[in-house]
Amino acid sequence: MRPTAIFPLLCTFVAFILSLLCIFAGSRRGYIEQGDILTLNTSMLGRVTLNTSKTSSSLLNSIGSSIKGEVNDLIADVARQFNIHDFYSAHLLDYCEGYYTPSAFANATVAPHKNVTRCSNHTAMFHFDPTSVIQKELKPGISLDDLHWPSAIKNAVHAVEIASKAMFVLYVVGVAATGLALLGAFLGVLSGGRLAALLNNILAFLAFMALGIASAIASAIMSKVVTEVNKHGTDVGVTAAKGRTFQGMTWTATVLMFITAIAWIYEFVAHRRQQTSYVSSIYAILLSQCYTVTPFTPPLIPSGLGPWVNSAPREPRKVAESLDHVGEDPTSSHNVTKSTTLSLPQLPSI
Repeated sequence: MRPTAIFPLLCTFVAFILSLLCIFAGSRRGYIEQGDILTLNTSMLGRVTLNTSKTSSSLLNSIGSSIKGEVNDLIADVARQFNIHDFYSAHLLDYCEGYYTPSAFANATVAPHKNVTRCSNHTAMFHFDPTSVIQKELKPGISLDDLHWPSAIKNAVHAVEIASKAMFVLYVVGVAATGLALLGAFLGVLSGGRLAALLNNILAFLAFMALGIASAIASAIMSKVVTEVNKHGTDVGVTAAKGRTFQGMTWTATVLMFITAIAWIYEFVAHRRQQTSYVSSIYAILLSQCYTVTPFTPPLIPSGLGPWVNSAPREPRKVAESLDHVGEDPTSSHNVTKSTTLSLPQLPSI
């Protein structure tokens, strides 16, 4: 059990949820609609056209003549006369369309909000092309040229087509790596080995790189398309806005995976230091056991031998003299050394 690994586990879990929401936001009607990449506001499209003096479409002229007198009061209904929705929101897998309620314009009391009426089918590596979408929805006999649709918008959208497909692939890789990192984080909490920390660090770094590049591409696409639409489409009543919620989710997931990678590096280094400290402690204990000096305890000596053991060592000559006087009368004044003659037994003669 490694309690300190709970922090990267929680970071990975939150990043995994956010990355999934980035992919599946708007996947069905009303499901996290605010998680769009960008939103195209076409509620004003056609208003400028109705004020022009010449148009190539007779149907457009008839529509213009019927509502031209009330254009200031029915601005929100102009686009609907052409079967155009108020907004088109682009997501990673599809796009959604609908109308603003209660009105496309904000007032002092009520702010407009999206009312999604339809979402397209899910498509891998989906690329949102508003020009073709709106052209298909227009009434027969009306084209985008009649509405003075800027060609710069079409060019800007086509310029980011490859980038949007690469973004989808990177998000898939990022979600997969984050999911594996989440599974590895569970194992890392239960096991305290350095190998688990190293593998989790690799997975977290891979997820961070994939999500980071995908987030950068998404931000670049937003900036490119939104800038071109607002620059060239404002005159015909078309504006665009970045998906702030999507940006917040994708960059939060990226930062969390970066923090997770750093946390697993810390776990790897901390476990190595702990292991080194443990080995050093064992080595010190072994050394202390090998080189411990046991205090000397003198043997127990009988009381009668105490003076002999504790006395200073004698010189060899004095010891010999003491042995020669063994058996003599201590009161005798003779100090002659006795010699002992050993008599051998007589061998019988043959």
